[in-house]
Amino acid sequence: APADGRVPGAAPAPDGRTAGTAPGPQTATPAPETATPGPQTAVPDPETATPGPQTAVSGPQRAVPDPETAAPGPQTAVSGRPRPALRHPAAAGSRRRSFFRRRSSSPSPSLSPSALLPPGAGGPGAEVRSLSVRRDRIQALCQVDLTVVPGETVALMGRNGAGKSTLLGALVGLVEPSAGTVLAGGLVPHRTPPRDLLRQVGLVPQDPRDLLYADTVAAECAAADRDAGAAPGTCRALVSGLLPDIADGTHPRDLSEGQCLALALAVILTARPPLLLLDEPTRGLDYAAKGRLVTVLRELAAEGHAIVLATHDVELAAELAHRVVLLADGEVIADGPTDDIVVSSPSFAPQVTKILAPQRWLTVTEVREALA
Repeated sequence: APADGRVPGAAPAPDGRTAGTAPGPQTATPAPETATPGPQTAVPDPETATPGPQTAVSGPQRAVPDPETAAPGPQTAVSGRPRPALRHPAAAGSRRRSFFRRRSSSPSPSLSPSALLPPGAGGPGAEVRSLSVRRDRIQALCQVDLTVVPGETVALMGRNGAGKSTLLGALVGLVEPSAGTVLAGGLVPHRTPPRDLLRQVGLVPQDPRDLLYADTVAAECAAADRDAGAAPGTCRALVSGLLPDIADGTHPRDLSEGQCLALALAVILTARPPLLLLDEPTRGLDYAAKGRLVTVLRELAAEGHAIVLATHDVELAAELAHRVVLLADGEVIADGPTDDIVVSSPSFAPQVTKILAPQRWLTVTEVREALA
């Protein structure tokens, strides 16, 4: 073999090493440019990764319920497991529910409907002037004007996020105005104690369970009668009128969505408030139950009660409302008689109007009367 130790016939490598020899240990260390990225590459850019308050990205914090507005815990949804007698302990209370419903240890003085609101008497049931509401960076309402007189039914309509529920919240004192004025029954809602306000305004929220915390339907009805100073059995009669098949011993958490809504409606209607606010009142109701609800609300309007309902149900608005107020991005874009508004807006016109245009019929009843 050659004296230099090279393999015969082997050509020198470009770097001066002999081809075929084992590489030195330095060849196993990667160059810094090709090394595996360090952990710092997994850190997101704080300017692009952290969603602002108005974003819809659901972070882990959305799984933490608000103790005042949270839905019932898993123990109430599993059949056979023990449940507390009250949804919220009396010691903890509920600020949100206190605006919806008054609880008292002694019965209130009995008031007849005529004593609460003589039909056609007094000022507006609700009066809103230049109302603006701002939440963080979102302008929820902007320069909204609305007047509802006794005996009138007004439907608030618009797409999700238009400001319907915010307007109802301002009328019942849950939302404080950023600008403008709100009067409900002559009272400033957000500055009026709930006990006084609830004698003038009743709200059925989107989640009717905010109103229910007794352990049976019968207990809920009895408490509603006491709160309203109504004759015993008044609330139960309203429940039976809306949905006859609800048993007295049923726990409210075991009711279906429609049954729970019917019970909440009965609880609020027991007091027969001069101003009645309803947020999506037909959600979960079948056709027959919705018809019974329309009958009850018509009777209340005929007695002089002012009614404001936020709804996507165009058939309900056509059947019940005297006026329709259209909201978009927190502003009123249309306000007028129901037939004028819904006929001119294809998005909010009922099926009868769409099919039989250019006739200005809104309901099947109107068609029957016209063809009779």
